[in-house]
Order: sequence, then C-alpha cells, then structure tokens
Amino acid sequence: MPLPIFPPIFAACAIAVAVSCVSTEARAQLGGAMPVQADSNATAPRSLLNGALRMRTLTDAGNTTINEYATNTGQIIAYTWQGPTMPDLRALLGTYADSYRAGAEAAGADGNLHVSRVARPDVVVESGGPMRGYVGRAWLPTALPAGVTADDFQ
Repeated sequence: MPLPIFPPIFAACAIAVAVSCVSTEARAQLGGAMPVQADSNATAPRSLLNGALRMRTLTDAGNTTINEYATNTGQIIAYTWQGPTMPDLRALLGTYADSYRAGAEAAGADGNLHVSRVARPDVVVESGGPMRGYVGRAWLPTALPAGVTADDFQ
C-alpha cells in the first residue's frame, strides 16, 4: 500500500525550517554507512530479504520511529518513518536534501494538504498523514540491490 504524502511546498518548508531531532552522531545519512553495532538511539541492524538489506530502528526526540535500510555492504539506501512529528529531513537526506528541495519547489503545491511525492533521478521522498500521524519514506532509486523495490521499505 503506498504511503500518503504531503504536498511538495510543505515538504520544502519542512526542510528549510527543520529542527534536528535525531543526532547525526547516532545515525548516518542517506548514502552513508550504517553503523554495525547498536547505540543508545538505535537497535542493532537485522537482516532482511535473505540478506539483501539490513535494517535498524531509531526513535527521534519527537518520538517518531525511523527505520534505516542499508545494503548488505552497509550503504544506507532508504528511510521510513512514522510518528507524531516529522523527522529532520535535511539530516536524513544529507547530500540529497538539495535535490529533494529543488524537486519540491519545482512541483509547487497541488492543493492536497495531506500528501506529497517528490521523485528525482537520485532520490524519491514520499510523506504524509494528518498532524501527529506522520508517515513517509525516502530512498535512492539507483542504489537498490537486485530484487529490492521501494515496496520493501515499510
């Protein structure tokens, strides 16, 4: 089932004014390397899809649950989130934040206050939900291992 997403204009605003809720020391960014061990903010990575992916779960300061997905070599290729607050997208997206922001600004608002989807060649971000019920996901489409699709990020 596809995730509901926010309009691009709100997503771009969220990046512009985001307050860091997850320590960047506790988590790498999209495209970075997933830590091998658990830390105080995250579970130990576990294997998914017969070892094609590793996933660990973090909870940010706003009590939003964030799942971090990495290839079996440790490259972070996706995030999903669900909780009462939006995660710090700039922190999650890292070097892909500017591409996402440009895509959000180019798309403009479509009048839908509950969903948005920004699809760029290098990064895709979907987010949405009512206030205090935010859900979303972000992934690197060209970094997905063989046999892995965006539907595997839940």
